Amino acid sequence: MLRFRLNSIASLGLIALLAGEFWSCSQHSNGSMSKGYHNLTAHFNAYVMARDDIDEVERYMFKNRQENYNETLPILLPLDSNATQSVRPQLDDAIKKASLVAERHQNSKWVDNAYVLIGKTRLYRQDLPNAIEVFKYVNTKGTDDADKHEALILLMRAYTESGDFPNALTVAEYLRAQPLNKLNTRNFYLTKAYLHQRKGETLVAAGILDATFPLLKKSEAMARLHLIAGQLYESAGKPALATPHFQQVLRSRPNYNQEFFANIYLMQADGNDPKQLAQNAERFEEMLNDRKNSDLKDKIYFTMGKADARRGNYDRALANFNKAIQTGVSNTAQVPLTYAEMGNLYFEKKRNYSKAQAYYDSSLALLPQNNALYTTIANRKKSLDEFVNNQTIIDREDSLQRMAQMNPAALDQLLDKIIDQREKEDAAQAELAKQITGRTNLSGAQATNSDLAPNDRWVLYNPIQMVQGKQEFMQVWGNRPLADNWRRQNKDASQAIAGDSNPLNAPNPADATNPAATLPVAGSRPPVANTLNQRKTKKDELYRQIPFSADALQKSNDLLESALYRQGKLYKFQLEQPLLAMTTLDRLLVRYPNSSYKPEAYYLLYLAAEQAGKSSPWRDKLLAEFPTSSYAKLLTAAGNNPVAIGGTESGKGGVNEIAANQTYGKLYELYQSGNSTEALARVEAALGTFGGSKIADKMALLRIILIGRVQGGDAYRQALNEFVRDYPTSPLLSHIKERQVAAEQLTAKRTKQ
Repeated sequence: MLRFRLNSIASLGLIALLAGEFWSCSQHSNGSMSKGYHNLTAHFNAYVMARDDIDEVERYMFKNRQENYNETLPILLPLDSNATQSVRPQLDDAIKKASLVAERHQNSKWVDNAYVLIGKTRLYRQDLPNAIEVFKYVNTKGTDDADKHEALILLMRAYTESGDFPNALTVAEYLRAQPLNKLNTRNFYLTKAYLHQRKGETLVAAGILDATFPLLKKSEAMARLHLIAGQLYESAGKPALATPHFQQVLRSRPNYNQEFFANIYLMQADGNDPKQLAQNAERFEEMLNDRKNSDLKDKIYFTMGKADARRGNYDRALANFNKAIQTGVSNTAQVPLTYAEMGNLYFEKKRNYSKAQAYYDSSLALLPQNNALYTTIANRKKSLDEFVNNQTIIDREDSLQRMAQMNPAALDQLLDKIIDQREKEDAAQAELAKQITGRTNLSGAQATNSDLAPNDRWVLYNPIQMVQGKQEFMQVWGNRPLADNWRRQNKDASQAIAGDSNPLNAPNPADATNPAATLPVAGSRPPVANTLNQRKTKKDELYRQIPFSADALQKSNDLLESALYRQGKLYKFQLEQPLLAMTTLDRLLVRYPNSSYKPEAYYLLYLAAEQAGKSSPWRDKLLAEFPTSSYAKLLTAAGNNPVAIGGTESGKGGVNEIAANQTYGKLYELYQSGNSTEALARVEAALGTFGGSKIADKMALLRIILIGRVQGGDAYRQALNEFVRDYPTSPLLSHIKERQVAAEQLTAKRTKQ
């Protein structure tokens, strides 16, 4: 009995001991044994495995990144769910393992770290809202300062990725005052530099990167950041600050592409020293002959072209740009940038606007809409489209009117020459197509003529010729919808005929309508009668375009007069070419002395002469011939001469507020009518007259709105900044700042897309 009682007591003691140990190991206990147990198991059974998964994902993202060296690289690797698809199992496993720490080891010191990993996993999966919530939770509930700082740095990254720059800056300002450890300091600098890069503040981003390099070790990642710093300084117009970073790339264990493009940027930034130019020429030749650069020749030629353009050798630059296109037709990332540079040369240096428009059009056809250059090129091309359309009308109508004055025999010979030239061009294209499509032994990969030089490829397999052909078509025919009988003026009759013979509509099948149609034999000549009939049809078509009758001549003159007027305005306001504007408007007045555009032509000629610094009679002519016109009133007001506007005189030396209000009312009506270009010109003239009036800020706001319509986003944002500078006490300032925020958000959204 005594032995039994002792055994019972021993059993109860053992049970009590085991229960005590069990309770001491509970995740809700604060005992040292419990914490030690959960720290150990949380660290090695869950956290380490989750951390290793994340490390593997980050190594994979860096190793398999797709860098577009044609643009400034992003400081932090972009988040792309498609790029992480191959490591999706690791992301799933990381979040599962990290969640175990939070579920089973609440008293462990690794809970904060686990939550940071969960948030980082959601960040890499682009689940930004949930990632933000996790990082906020760590900052609020976390116990370790270093973990909280790490969460806040990642929170700043999440805000930046979502385009919420104000909140990202708020987090950055808080972290700037915190005592960060070395790792968090490095990540803070990189994330903040990335934030400013996304905001378009390139110099700020580059400056922050400069502070980061002492915290980095030589590696491919460091070489990448030096390359980005150089790109940022280069894009900000600071080549002297960019060059040391490109040199540092070569000393930081770069990969081949980083080394190649660092050398490219260095040669591109070199000045005009003859010795340096000779060395660069040798280096370019070596790079072109290096077989490792066979797929990078287009970039080499592109860099050679930019270097030539910077030294003023524009023809050689264009030749190198053409070589870049010929060697890189398949490089859809580089080709549109080369077209854009050629367009810039023709627009800014050679002043050949027709060619500039064609190259800009080719660039936009291949350039992604989220590219930073897209909006600028599109706005410039919009003006050039109008220029080309006007010039096409001017050249065509002028030529047709000269033809109408020719004697019949000479005209007939001229039309024969035109037809012969067109047939010759068509035959050359047909022969080229025959040579290419006749290669029946091509393999599947070669069926697109990829083994041929770009200029020898059939047009449907050559993206460059496709774009150029589209441009030529639009210049002649306009933007036609895809439809049957698109060249016919009266489509109803042709559609009725087509409908009757359509196999789907006709009562008889197709073979009955045209039984056993004989196909032409390859290489056989068409009958002479058919050839003569075709030639006569072509000539009749040309004759119909010539304005022989009085009505046709009047229509032609109306088109020509309007095109000359629009072209003169375009030269003055959008192309900033006052001398060409004067030449075109003078041609308008000589050819059409009674033009309805005469008052405005006088006014534009006066403005163009003033802009070119030339004296002219146009102000006196306008005041003498059209003293009551609105243009005369603008001129006299600008000269501070007394002028009656609504029965009130404007005296010298002061601003007539009544006249200013009346002028603003008329300008606003013009703006509402949709004539934005003319309204902008008049607003700018009125600001010169009434700049000191009480409503000058309202006129300036109207100018900003019109600039947004006429000149595009970049000029619009610049005008907003000018308003803040020029009218710091205006009650409209809050409205202007709202517009600035909206413009920044729109730019950020386009960049993100």
